[in-house]
Amino acid sequence: MKSIAVIADSYYPARTSAASQLKDLAAELNKQGISPLVIIPDSGLDQAWKLEVLNGVRVLRLKSPKTKDVGYIRRAAAEFFMPYFMWMRYLMSPLSSEKLDGVIWYSPTIFWAPFVKRLKRNSSCSGYLILRDIFPEWALDLGLMRKGIAYRFFKWIEASQYKIADTIGVQAGKNIEYFKSWPQFNSKNIEVLQNWLSETSPGLCSISVGNTFLAGRNIFVYAGNMGVAQGIGIVLDLAESLLNRADIGFLMVGRGSEYVDLKRQASNRNLNNMIFFDEIDSAEIPALYSQCSIGMVILDSRHKTHNIPGKFLSYMQSGLPVLAKINPGNDLVDLINEANVGSVYTGSSVTELRDIAEALVDKLILVDGMDLRCKNLAKELFSTEVAVKQILTALEV
Repeated sequence: MKSIAVIADSYYPARTSAASQLKDLAAELNKQGISPLVIIPDSGLDQAWKLEVLNGVRVLRLKSPKTKDVGYIRRAAAEFFMPYFMWMRYLMSPLSSEKLDGVIWYSPTIFWAPFVKRLKRNSSCSGYLILRDIFPEWALDLGLMRKGIAYRFFKWIEASQYKIADTIGVQAGKNIEYFKSWPQFNSKNIEVLQNWLSETSPGLCSISVGNTFLAGRNIFVYAGNMGVAQGIGIVLDLAESLLNRADIGFLMVGRGSEYVDLKRQASNRNLNNMIFFDEIDSAEIPALYSQCSIGMVILDSRHKTHNIPGKFLSYMQSGLPVLAKINPGNDLVDLINEANVGSVYTGSSVTELRDIAEALVDKLILVDGMDLRCKNLAKELFSTEVAVKQILTALEV
């Protein structure tokens, strides 16, 4: 059986959308006759490496510096050194002599190049970069970074990652345009690799909306990261503008750099139509969504790069239409409108967003079939089987 390394900075049982996607990816590789070897950093290990088997997939955890929930400078330093630490630990493991038939790696983070380069060289195999975060461009777009020394450093790191990839899978067609500004990579095989999510059935959920003050309402749900890139603050403004609608509520589930502040703001503004919960296991998400009416996709409008967030897939799979507040020109605009699976807004007016949200709620009450369109879109476009076949074709495995 051929063996492929899958490298990422998180994996099951972590609760991030990336960890959930990679769990599905590894399971599908197994299903298609490939032995996946998931390799991830782990700052919590008290030993150099740890090998375990999760749901039939080998997972090799390598001790490395802590990169989560730390300051920006410390995180940048830790991520820079992480691949070197991982390589040293990898050489100590019994798997260092295993012949690989390909390497798949997931970005973010952008710092994988030193580790991936050595893996590819050891096995003389091809590499596929799953690119899901065009950094530092989005940080520049949001005004979080200037074109100074730090920006040039991150651009160098970014370029090193592209250089070692044989194929780059971006998540939106417009992201291919981004590479036209990199003449040195024009010969690279750059293709659209849709996000994916395997089908799951609703089970149990630790959150019961019926036991909260949102019981009986049409629930707008947001489940995922609440960081700077999302611009979640507008959801609080939207909730405040809809305080007069006793039939509408907002459920916020997740974590992130802005989570605590958003929760505090909601309390200070007496938003009695909004409730926050800490992140839950990905296995609980289908049961969470079964209690809700509309899923929210929120991206800061200053973004110039494009993406289709993993949460959009999970909404579709659960039959939840979406209210998307995203950046102009995002591929998601046409996708939602053409498939008729929700409503999109690319402006900045809370009043206009409120009108769109109310119209969507009213549409759900009056019109049947949107849930089926959502589920059909998930099956047709965001199949894990299709994604894995596309990657294996590129790797010639």
